[in-house]
Amino acid sequence: MAWQVLSVAGLLVAWEALARLNAGSYVLAGPVAVTRYGVEHAGLLAHAAGITLANAAWGFLWGNLAAVALAAAILLVPRLERCVVALSLVVFCLPLVATGPILRVALGPGNGPQIALAALAVHYTTLLALLVGLRAVPRSWLDLVESYGRGAGAQLLHIRAMAALPYLAAGLRIAVPAAILGAMVGEFTGAERGLGVLTIRAMRALDVDATWAIALIAAGIAIVAYRAFGALLGFVTDPPALLLAAPAPAIRRGRMRRAGELAVTILATLALWQGGMDALGLSPFFARRPGDVLAFLVTDAGAASHRAALAGAYGETLFYAVPGYLAGLALGAGLACAVVLAPGLATIVLPLAVALRSVPIVTTAPLLVLALGRGATGTITIVAVMIFFPTLVAALQGLRQAPGQVIDIFASYATGRWRTLALARVPAMLPAFFAAARMGVPAAILAATTAEWLATGRGIGGLMALTASTSGYNMLWSATALVALTATLAYALVARIERAVLRVYGPEQLAR
Repeated sequence: MAWQVLSVAGLLVAWEALARLNAGSYVLAGPVAVTRYGVEHAGLLAHAAGITLANAAWGFLWGNLAAVALAAAILLVPRLERCVVALSLVVFCLPLVATGPILRVALGPGNGPQIALAALAVHYTTLLALLVGLRAVPRSWLDLVESYGRGAGAQLLHIRAMAALPYLAAGLRIAVPAAILGAMVGEFTGAERGLGVLTIRAMRALDVDATWAIALIAAGIAIVAYRAFGALLGFVTDPPALLLAAPAPAIRRGRMRRAGELAVTILATLALWQGGMDALGLSPFFARRPGDVLAFLVTDAGAASHRAALAGAYGETLFYAVPGYLAGLALGAGLACAVVLAPGLATIVLPLAVALRSVPIVTTAPLLVLALGRGATGTITIVAVMIFFPTLVAALQGLRQAPGQVIDIFASYATGRWRTLALARVPAMLPAFFAAARMGVPAAILAATTAEWLATGRGIGGLMALTASTSGYNMLWSATALVALTATLAYALVARIERAVLRVYGPEQLAR
């Protein structure tokens, strides 16, 4: 405990010294200045934090209920999976510069947009983690239920649901800071109260003390909620020793069936796009339909120049998003392995990881770009920070799910920690790691476009911000569609790699 206190004290001293060295740079505020601002404006900050927390809580509830319902539907009707996951992915990766104003128009000036964005921020990550857990069961257990004449519903209730609890716990813990972040982003779209509103005012006034104070309050709330939620879930997620999962035969889909599922998914996405706009009665002036985008990129007189402008911005965004995504995955998995090898690191690594993930990207993006520059370093760092926390939580959960019998066998042969990690724990981690890798696909694109939107003014995020401010809605919606398509294709690529790996290390995950 003493060394932990000394470590925290050392970090605070270093933080204050660094802030004083960079005084006047509008990048960093030290703990003294942040504390002073917090004390002087305690009432205002407490009121705003209460509003943001309430919106985040409602979004957390509705988003996770939706994820549970969707996961159950997929398990009961496996053919729904591709369509449901694809639609969830498309909705999750829609750029904030496009979805924020639409939700504000559709839901009005109240708390609806904040709650909706918080729900959208959590439903996809929880859905993926839950699907992994629902399939992490030995085939023999399912056969036992079938031998008693029970069907898929009984398997879901008595076997899969219990096996999924540890994975659901990991997904929910990831969702805690994501919900707070979603609520704050929603407040950026025109709300009247909340931490997001205070953040806008502080950034416009170049009030670095206020910006850091608000960011740390949001991070503190997320850390407390993360740990409290984890402690609560600990009472229900301590599973018995896992049995070795016998390989289950995967159902192979023919090419025609896969093509049919892809066609259904595309048609469902287009129908949801067109039907949603029409049902909400949104004006075609700013809420473009699929036909408008098709004409803008293909049949209009200037379609070639439109495609060229879009392609140039798109290539620049990918140049930043891909290395940031890979760096975030490597950092998250590496830290998870380090925590397993040296459990004492958890008391330092996990709070810092939650804090980094909880500080709103709309606050950190301008500050990081100002500190690291408008080139590749700043944007790649922002993307990596967004990716590594979900990867860390999921990988750590997977490492701890190694079957007890396997660990006991390694211990009986006096196998070292590194060898046990490589041969027992890492293979057990792979399903959770790949779930995090799939979660990270839209998150990487979202982080890159948000950084470009708020800080660098480049790439497809900068293009969307420019066209939104100049009413160039055809280009805005074309960029939005391209981002969604990119996320879907990248997700499919990661899923293909995942299937190849899990055929060896986690065949039960491939059973449907």
